[in-house]
Amino acid sequence: MKVLKLSAQGLPQSWISLEQAVIHYAAEEVRWEVGKQVAVFHGGHNAITGEQSIITVNSIIGTRGVPNINPFNLRPGLTNAKLFARDRNICAYCGDHFLETDLTREHIIPLGQKGADKWMNVVTACRACNHRKSNRTPEQARMPLLYTPYVPSLWEDFILRNRRILADQMEFLCLQLPKSSRLRQENPQ
Repeated sequence: MKVLKLSAQGLPQSWISLEQAVIHYAAEEVRWEVGKQVAVFHGGHNAITGEQSIITVNSIIGTRGVPNINPFNLRPGLTNAKLFARDRNICAYCGDHFLETDLTREHIIPLGQKGADKWMNVVTACRACNHRKSNRTPEQARMPLLYTPYVPSLWEDFILRNRRILADQMEFLCLQLPKSSRLRQENPQ
């Protein structure tokens, strides 16, 4: 289980372990928290009062400090898992839904034709369509794209990076998604 760590302003920073979250709580770096309580940690006893320390961890925490980066300038790393999730495991050429093991990263403008390995030049394709298209553009292969590629937003990237998102974390992240996001649509799982 991971905790969604946000800046004090509410921008996603990272997925952290429960133990890392406890460190933020103990260091009094948690400014605010939302979501459900996901764990309770019992510490030692105070030598003077005899009280035991208890830290309750919520699924979403806002921590002190201001990030020294503009989150809107960030480009999410391109991985097959994120690509397939962005495209909802649907082949861009035949439109069928596949398991991840039957999918490939397909370059719209092939690398052999000086295409780049970037979000705007890749789509999800089944093995058969990728093989059929080969080292050609969709126009050359007469295989039109059924959807267009896009670069995921910061919020989409946080959803794409974590396969085990709790319901309250997903609800929080989805509230921030662009209206055009494919992740807003019903997820066919």
